[in-house]
Amino acid sequence: MKFTKTLMSAVAGVALMAGTTQAFADGHEEITVAYFLEWPMPFQFAKVNGTYDEAMGVKVNWVSFDAGTAMSAAMASGDVQISVSQGVPPFVVAASAGQDLQILDVAVSYAENDNCVVSSGLEIDKDSADELAGKKVAVPLGTAAHYGFLRQMDHFGVDLASLEVVDMAPAEGAAALAQGQVDMSCGWGGALRRMKEHGNVLLTGAEKEELGILVFDVTSAPASFVAENPELVAKFLEVTAAANASWNDGSGVEEMLPVIAQDAGMDEDATRETMATFVFPSVEDQLSERWLGGAAPAFMKGVADVFVESGSIDGALDSYTGNVNTGPLATISAQ
Repeated sequence: MKFTKTLMSAVAGVALMAGTTQAFADGHEEITVAYFLEWPMPFQFAKVNGTYDEAMGVKVNWVSFDAGTAMSAAMASGDVQISVSQGVPPFVVAASAGQDLQILDVAVSYAENDNCVVSSGLEIDKDSADELAGKKVAVPLGTAAHYGFLRQMDHFGVDLASLEVVDMAPAEGAAALAQGQVDMSCGWGGALRRMKEHGNVLLTGAEKEELGILVFDVTSAPASFVAENPELVAKFLEVTAAANASWNDGSGVEEMLPVIAQDAGMDEDATRETMATFVFPSVEDQLSERWLGGAAPAFMKGVADVFVESGSIDGALDSYTGNVNTGPLATISAQ
């Protein structure tokens, strides 16, 4: 399998930067939080209205990224203190490389909103997936889409060595698919919607879940930042949880939707359609065995082992239990 840009070099860069991460000490007046454009979530209503700043007592600077791997690098360099909706696979890649990151909550589950799309001109579906051999594929390496791609190719028995895999952010992959530069492209959000205009998915979200291909994002932060600022982190998660609750029970949807759409750089119809495929677990659900209370570390180990087997990373940790910190979330639950 040929990579235009290798995941290995990205992992090495993260490992080098991990040693330079500085703890964010109490008393600082600003923090920087990473998020994605075209990835609409309830927290953005609170983001726009300054609710985080008010609750935390600090100025929150928001910076958008196009991949979770870039979020890891920014946290390693100390440029970002918290990342919202970082995919589990890029988190695992960074943690496996030695970066001391922690998962703080389950930001969103979205099996239907992360997938690979085959060019319509090929007329390849799940019954003829073996015809992908020899094709060129755009994949954002080290991301949830990359993990899903690897698992799907394994399921269909497609030899990775037979594919030309090009590392592209989802927006770039969507454009490449539209222009006929690649035969298949993988991604999420707005980019995935654009990909579907020029092709078809091999498996639906429900079919992927049946195979154990879970797709969810987390809120993550450097362990040093969390250790130095547990109350600040808890307040951040509390604001997020409140926004999720207002969206989940329907009470805030109509007020929140136009604000979220504008902040995400999307129209309201696309935002509503996208968020209909999202699940925002409650604090209680997140602390349960299904999520952070038990399944998450085992799932991360499984993701890491898939990446090791595919040659995408050098090795996995023995356990990822230490990369999950439920303390701040439990503080909210106890209130």
